[in-house]
Amino acid sequence: MKRIVTGILAHVDAGKTTLSEALLYATGQVRRLGRVDHGDAFLDTNAMERQRGITIFTEPAIIKADGLTLTLLDTPGHVDFSAETERTLRVLDYAILVISGTDGIQGHTETLWRLLARYQVPTFVFINKMDASGADKATLLNQLKQRFSDGCIDFTGFTGAGERGADNPVFADAMEAIAMQDESAMNAYLEAGTVPDGTIRTMIVHREIFPCFFGSALKMEGVEAFMSGFERYVEEPRYGNEFGVRIYKVSHDAQGNRLTWMKVTGGDLKAKTLLSGITRGGVENGAITGSDGDGSTVQRSVADDDAPVDSVALWHEKADQVRVYSGAKFTTVDSVPAGTVCAVTGLTRTFPGAGLGFERNGESPILQPVLTYTLLPGECDIHKCLVALRELEDEDPLLHVVWQTRLEEVHLQLMGAVQLEIIQQMMHDRFGLDVSFGPGSILYKETIAKPIEGVGHFEPLRHYAETHVLLEPLPAGSGMRYATICSEDVLDRNWQRLILQHCQEREHLGVLTGSPITDMRITLLVGRAHLKHTEGGDFRQATYRAIRQGLMETKRQGDCRLLEPWYGFRLEVPQDMVGHAMADVQRMGGTFETPIPDGEYMVLDGTAPVAEMQDYAMDVNAYTHGRGHLSCVFAGYRPCHNADEVIEDAAYDPEADLENTPDSVFCAHGAGYPVKWYKVPEFMHLGYAWSGMGE
Repeated sequence: MKRIVTGILAHVDAGKTTLSEALLYATGQVRRLGRVDHGDAFLDTNAMERQRGITIFTEPAIIKADGLTLTLLDTPGHVDFSAETERTLRVLDYAILVISGTDGIQGHTETLWRLLARYQVPTFVFINKMDASGADKATLLNQLKQRFSDGCIDFTGFTGAGERGADNPVFADAMEAIAMQDESAMNAYLEAGTVPDGTIRTMIVHREIFPCFFGSALKMEGVEAFMSGFERYVEEPRYGNEFGVRIYKVSHDAQGNRLTWMKVTGGDLKAKTLLSGITRGGVENGAITGSDGDGSTVQRSVADDDAPVDSVALWHEKADQVRVYSGAKFTTVDSVPAGTVCAVTGLTRTFPGAGLGFERNGESPILQPVLTYTLLPGECDIHKCLVALRELEDEDPLLHVVWQTRLEEVHLQLMGAVQLEIIQQMMHDRFGLDVSFGPGSILYKETIAKPIEGVGHFEPLRHYAETHVLLEPLPAGSGMRYATICSEDVLDRNWQRLILQHCQEREHLGVLTGSPITDMRITLLVGRAHLKHTEGGDFRQATYRAIRQGLMETKRQGDCRLLEPWYGFRLEVPQDMVGHAMADVQRMGGTFETPIPDGEYMVLDGTAPVAEMQDYAMDVNAYTHGRGHLSCVFAGYRPCHNADEVIEDAAYDPEADLENTPDSVFCAHGAGYPVKWYKVPEFMHLGYAWSGMGE
């Protein structure tokens, strides 16, 4: 029997959960067909989901059909919860992308398609709501081919045994379309007039073709044909005996037990097994760059048998219970084989995106929050609020809860207003805290244009540490990277590991507006400890100050850069209004491609700063009298279009931010004394280690 894990994805209101319900009903897993709008859908297990009629959390359902055991993961459709959807993609064997037959491809649908391509997930497409007026099969199929891939092929008419033959024109057209996508498929088609099932399965796995099915999930039309085709054309992945796990979600059950949701990708997972992994503050992707003792640079991975256990930040915890969920109910099992999705209790150090066993930690998600909000605790104790938000951050790391000591405020990052409302409701329901939030502001980031060596020295009486780090710019979207090229003859490996942890354990702020830094590599060049007086906290202080001192020096040289989030947009307006639209985009500092006619409309694709475009949908609705349509997707961070204005408004003084001081502390005559950041090179004990500082 095939064991398959699939996720069901869609733009909000496309009918994703309705299709999940229909598949459960068609295969006999539920006796009654639930509905989202009635609040009784099998997979909407949370009260907030039933109340709002949207999916907020990814939930599993087990579907058993002839020859197939399917774990179906119903993911959120609203753009505010798209990060949860992206985290789920790493554990999928296949995806089912649901598209509304009346709305066609929406902006968020295109985002999902790009994510599926990034994670290389084989995809089936179900075009829903074909019973509605205005849904045209030929038009929709043509739209899929133009905007997604020529490999989007109508499979509706030839999944049954009696429908597969040269006399069936739908079958013949589909076979010809399949053959056009691959040379070996074309050869088979020319010889036999058909393409073997095995070849079709392989082409689906390689994302050369994307089977498309049409129907109405609410009326159970086309659902059995889809299930038949899906069962026929999926292929179970091959798993090895080496243990591996990919974690995609963290949650808490009604009793407060912390659940780590995972897919086993190799070997077996047994209850009471001692698991090991890398902390979120450990070295990225489980690798650390270090010295081999002779001064040469090597890179070791925790997946390597000879990797020293002290080269990475490891944790060891026991998996108490192994639970297999279907909807709100679960079964506790002794073990699960590879290919199974399960939830484990007893783990406290896991996080979404982590890998255990031979699996590496996943890359940072593409979808990132672009807005930051300030907590308004009202009558609630702010520290209780912070503890509650930390638990929610444990489940969704992108919330990025920060306690601003200087302002005595709690800040968190969110995708939008709907997510904000959900956080408010969760604070009330789970923690009994009635809070509100200030208006959202743009989440800026900072980077650098040229490399610089930063120096941090911390030497109050009976303490000692000096750290030199190289800050280097990386391409846009790279995030933060960390490494060391310091010889162990100069600084012991334990100290090096500690410094790398300190580089990653906090969000370091830039010196233009106090925004988080990004797109940099921080490399430990050299450091010094004292046999008697150095403690772990000393290197924390030295490391923080080294990074900050390097940023200040970069600012002095004019090489700091302010970044802002940008949207990629698709704007559809009546043809006589395209001039208005283009003028608006230019005024916002955006760019666009040549407008493309689409019937009575013109389509404008381009990019623009989030700060300028976040409220533009209302303007479009006004000047087109409701006929225009704007869809936006996050397009990454780019240089700020009005940096001088933003920096002036922020009025941030990096030297007054004592929590992030760039200054160092030295010792003389039995007492420590501060040294300003620009004077540190005159007092530091080690010389510059990067040749660029001597140029």
